[in-house]
Amino acid sequence: MTRASRYVVAMDNPTKLSGISKYRLALGFINSIVYDTKQAMQHNLPITVKSLQSRRKLLGIAFPSLAQRSGVPVPTVKRIFGGQIAQASFANIAAIANALGLSLALGESSADQLCRQQARKKAQHMARLVQGTSALESQAVDEKTYNRLVEKAFREILAGPKRKLWSA
Repeated sequence: MTRASRYVVAMDNPTKLSGISKYRLALGFINSIVYDTKQAMQHNLPITVKSLQSRRKLLGIAFPSLAQRSGVPVPTVKRIFGGQIAQASFANIAAIANALGLSLALGESSADQLCRQQARKKAQHMARLVQGTSALESQAVDEKTYNRLVEKAFREILAGPKRKLWSA
C-alpha cells in the first residue's frame, strides 16, 4: 500500500476531525502523492539525463533558453543535467522534457519539426513587429507582403545557428 492510498483510506473514514486535522490530512495526502511519484521516478523513469542531454544538444538550446522555455530556474536545469534527476521534482522534469519536445512516455516529436515550429513562431513575431511599426507610420503592409515577410524570416532563422532559435 502506497503512502497516498493510506491517506485515501483515512479520508474515507473521517472521525471527528477538527478543521486543522482535515487540513493536515489533505496536506499529507498531497505530499504522499509527490513522494510516491518521486519513488516511482527513481526506479523506472522513462526520461534519463542522457536522453535530455542528447535532445538539448540536437536542438542546440542553451540552459538559459531552456529554463525560460520550461519555466524552471537555470540552477535547477543545470542540476538536472548534471545528473541529479532523481532529486528533481516531477513537475520540473516534465516541464523540461516538454520544452525539449519529449513526453514522459517517450512520445517524441522530431527535433527538426520542433526547430521548424520555433522558427515559424519567431518569424511571425518578427513580422508582427515590422507590421506594427509600419502601421504606426501609416504604411501598414498588406496580407501578401506580411506572409512574404514571415516566409523570408522563417528561412533565414532556419539557415542560421540553432542557438538563435531559442533566444528571446
